[in-house]
Amino acid sequence: MFIDRAKINVKAGDGGNGMSSFRREKFVPKGGPSGGDGGRGGDVVLIVDQNLNTLIDFRYKRKFKAGSGVNGQTCNMHGHQADKLYIKVPPGTLVKDEATGVVLGDLTDVGQELVVAKGGRGGRGNARFVTSVHRAPIMAENGEPGQEFSLILELKVLADIGLVGYPSVGKSSILATVSAAKPDIAAYHFTTLSPVLGVVSLREGQSFILADIPGLIEGAHEGKGLGHEFLRHIERTRVLIHVLDISGLEGRDPIEDYHKINDELKLYNPRLATRPQIIAANKIDLPEAQENLAKLVEYMEKEEREVFPVSAATGEGLPALMERALQFLIKVKAEEPEIVDTVVYQAEPDEEFTISRTDDGAFVVSGKAIEKLVAMTNFDNEDALRRFQLIWRKLAIDQALRGAGIKEGNIVRIRDMEFEFKD
Repeated sequence: MFIDRAKINVKAGDGGNGMSSFRREKFVPKGGPSGGDGGRGGDVVLIVDQNLNTLIDFRYKRKFKAGSGVNGQTCNMHGHQADKLYIKVPPGTLVKDEATGVVLGDLTDVGQELVVAKGGRGGRGNARFVTSVHRAPIMAENGEPGQEFSLILELKVLADIGLVGYPSVGKSSILATVSAAKPDIAAYHFTTLSPVLGVVSLREGQSFILADIPGLIEGAHEGKGLGHEFLRHIERTRVLIHVLDISGLEGRDPIEDYHKINDELKLYNPRLATRPQIIAANKIDLPEAQENLAKLVEYMEKEEREVFPVSAATGEGLPALMERALQFLIKVKAEEPEIVDTVVYQAEPDEEFTISRTDDGAFVVSGKAIEKLVAMTNFDNEDALRRFQLIWRKLAIDQALRGAGIKEGNIVRIRDMEFEFKD
């Protein structure tokens, strides 16, 4: 089964907690703090595996969690860092953050890695909080929570040249004739329901990957039929071979089909309209095709498109078509950089926070810095609580809450912590 879209949840490991301890050794009076730091949590990493060609594995397992760091120990011993969690994906996988739609990475090369969730850093032990005036701190930090995201994985086939056209125009038959691929072939529409790849070898050292893109229909750019699933796989191709049925047996007009398919490509992604395109006038072996071929050639001269009369059934004209496609491909590769999706990153300052209200009237404070502070603070420890209050005042959260209309006794929530506001 070919699966080309999946949703997964990834959770990096939490950092280990810092240790609060003091040296208790014979003949060492007033031993100082000796609590070690916690280990860092494991990252979640996507890695490209050449042995995969579908996302079907994510149909059965959708949640991935890396290990947490080990807690710090006494005698200034730091906890071990957790191992990274590697998730294998096929070449051509596009990774998006489901919440924002931002493209996190475009994985095309075998062995390429992408860190999609970073493990939390380990909490500091009390030995790290020694100062000239505070010689015996008892405070130690909790580990930082690992990042957690819901990701959308989209697989776009990595092909040099794509066969496009209406259903049942002969794309699968052409692919089967010119390569060793064995696509399903039958006399009904939508026989092919997923892209099929084949390697076309013309001579020693001259080959390319040809993809049979399942038949498009009018309205495919809006998702009709399986439009988006089909169109996605055309985006990486460098050259398009537009297959037209010129036999007229199904009452179709090749010129009309040509425009409808190109309109769908343009509406889905304007970049596709700029791809070099060769016309394959298929089923030339049928007697009804000759009259339509003459009209097609005359029309395509105005469109500046080359027309190659071919027959998938007999193989006529296919060697010349493949040779010309290779020439286009070599030219395009020399002129254009590799086709990849834009990767976008949006940096957000850690200091920023927002205040919102819930239906029950509580005030919710959100922000990377304050949420991290809450997660890493041990509120049972007086030193840690005092430090939290100092940072709270430094961030001016009290003033912001008053500006938002908070009153004495209102509830304030940060992550999973809840407290009553006192002015």
